Amino acid sequence: MPFCSQCGNQVGGRDAYCGRCGARQPLDFVRPAEDAFSHITPRTASICCYIPGLGWIASIIVLASQRFRQDRTVRFHAFQGLYLFVAWLLNSWVIRPMMLMVPNAPVHGLIEAVLLVMSIFMIVKTAHDEAYALPLFGELAKRSVAED
Repeated sequence: MPFCSQCGNQVGGRDAYCGRCGARQPLDFVRPAEDAFSHITPRTASICCYIPGLGWIASIIVLASQRFRQDRTVRFHAFQGLYLFVAWLLNSWVIRPMMLMVPNAPVHGLIEAVLLVMSIFMIVKTAHDEAYALPLFGELAKRSVAED
């Protein structure tokens, strides 16, 4: 731990000012902030990408973070989770309104159930450290990771 350049009080590694005298500390003593994702394992980050309804947020955060920039498996799961979320949106915003015009057509509910099962299936596969590629979504995710 460094000490204050004015009074000699012990200061933290990230302290810009001394707690006792208030003197500004030299920049060599101030360390950059720790990465927010340093305590998250790649498996946990991958699992979070498949949570129905919220996984898209985790996917965007994972894709934007420096920590997982070089981890192709985690990025694959993030892209696949995003594409799965896009399928949820298409089902809710396109197929559902179209099916309201057709009486007794449970297509929207059936697609929603399939997407939910796919999300749960991917959470289980990812928890076992398996990079399973879903039909269509997996191929798109592989292409997206390859383009990085």
